[in-house]
Order: sequence, then structure tokens, then C-alpha cells
Amino acid sequence: MRVLVTGAAGFIGANLCRELAVRPGIDHVIGVDDLSTGSADNLSGVDAEFVKGSILDRHLLDDAVDTADAVIHLAALPSVPRSLADPMQTHEVNSTGTVRVLEACRRKSVHVVAASSSSVYGAVGVSPKHEDLPTRPLSPYGASKLAGEASVLAYGAAFGLPSLALRFFNVYGPLQSAGHPYAAVIPTFIDAALRGKPLHIHGDGCQVRDFTFVSTVIEVLTDAVVRRVTSPVPVNLAFGTRVSVAELAERVAAAVGVRPDVRHGPARPGDVLDSQADADRLRLLFPHVPPVHLDEGLKKTVAWFRQSQTSTVRSSIPGVPVRSTVASF
Repeated sequence: MRVLVTGAAGFIGANLCRELAVRPGIDHVIGVDDLSTGSADNLSGVDAEFVKGSILDRHLLDDAVDTADAVIHLAALPSVPRSLADPMQTHEVNSTGTVRVLEACRRKSVHVVAASSSSVYGAVGVSPKHEDLPTRPLSPYGASKLAGEASVLAYGAAFGLPSLALRFFNVYGPLQSAGHPYAAVIPTFIDAALRGKPLHIHGDGCQVRDFTFVSTVIEVLTDAVVRRVTSPVPVNLAFGTRVSVAELAERVAAAVGVRPDVRHGPARPGDVLDSQADADRLRLLFPHVPPVHLDEGLKKTVAWFRQSQTSTVRSSIPGVPVRSTVASF
């Protein structure tokens, strides 16, 4: 089996390529990324073919998909704040880019697994969020991911394209970067705690999130292509954990081994108050994939941060198996 990964140099994509490259039954891994938000260093030591380019490039996609048996579509412009700063670019990459990927897959009826987002639920007040709820995005990012997800489902219904749309919640783990304006909360907190800096919370910290360790996400994605899992409806990819941002700050500080120094600032536009998944549909489709407990995931992520601060070589990732060190790009 040959698997193409878009967004391969991002933190989820690179962890995924690392696993796919050593998974029995997968003969070849192709990674596509324009490196606008990812880093080629993330793929160091991975036995994968790397193609630098954008998912908006039709000819590049056609060539990449031509020999693939499955596509895992992760490429996106992430971040709610980024989408507020540049909504048009967010739409182009996340909505139009997804349609271009689907078109390339449709021409050969290639199985596609695509990343959607919990941001599609937006202002819906029901918790936990189940997939049959209405969607009310609060940001251009949420709207762009909803448009991409809708296209995945529509291509499945209209063209019989074998497809699966997974709604990612808050994924975290090794290779997730900090130190930039659009960094996610866990790497931001870990980086601050390791540097002895305050942990800044937007708003009162009562916002609830459902955190999923990256190795669990990778196991679901890999299993999905190996077993060729499809669904006519979207599927949450989270396990129903419920942790406030204020509590998260305490647990990150404990994982680092420091006293928490928390500062509060203004709430951010577009932030969802309550984001927790109903995992029933996920457990039905992937019954053998166990979640990693948040404290265990934080421990592994902190270990990676400490290692990355003392070494420029990141070929070994705590918690993510590495069984190959042959690079082919």
C-alpha cells in the first residue's frame, strides 16, 4: 500500500509519516507540504518521499495521488487567531485546498481520510458534542473546516468516493511548536513553564477542552487507511475528556515540576467556551484504539521539549515508536 500525507511536515503529519513508514503492509509513504507552517526537520530520519508544494497546485496533487492507494489529508492553515487576521487565505487553503485534494482522489477513486475540526460546533451549547448536532462556527477557521468537511461528505455521497471525515479536537504532543503567535495552548504552557515564565490564559480559564495525545490520533489515522474505513457522516476524534484551561495550567506546571504562575488576560474573539467530544461513533469504528491519559501525554510531551532544548537532532520522539532512520528526501 502507498499512502500520501498532505501537511506531512506539520506536527501531526510528521508523527503520522513516522508511524506509516514502519507499519507492516505500507510499502511507500509520500509527504506533501509547502512548509508554510511545518518544518522539513520534523521528517528527519523518516523513510518517506517528500514533495515540497501546495495543495492548491492541481498538477502537483495529480502527480502525487497518481500512484497512491490512500490519502490522509491534514494540510491546513490552523489557528482561530490566524483566521481572524487573514480569513481569505484560511478559506483558500482549508476549503478550496480540500476540494482540490478530493478532485485528485476522485479521478482514481482513491480512499481519502480528511481532518476536520471541533471548531465546526462553535456556539452550540450542548456538551458533550455529538456529530448529529447543528454546526455554528464562531471563526473563519471553523467555517473553513466545516466547508472542507462538507465537501468530503458530498464527494462520498455524489461520486461514491471512499472517504472518512474526522473531527479533531485538541491534539497535542511531540513536534508541536511553541514560541509563535498561533501556537496551541499546551506547547505554549510547557514552553513558558520550562523557561520560568508565567502561563498566560485568555479569559477566566473556565473554557473546557478535550485533549488527545498525538499517538492516539496517529493510531486512528493509520488504522483507517489499513482497514479502509469510511463513513457517510463525520466522526469525532477525541474521547470525551473534560479539562478547563485553568486546570490544564496546573497540570502542565506539575508535569514540568514547577509552581504554577498563572496570569489572565482578555478573552479572544472566536474562542469556544465548551469543547468536549461524544466518542460513541469513534469507539464503534475504532474499538481497539485506547486513549492516552492527559498526565501521561503531558509527561511525554515535556520530555520531548526538554530534549529539543538540548539537542538539534530530533530523531527520537518519546512516546512515538521510531524503528527506521533512513531518509529518502
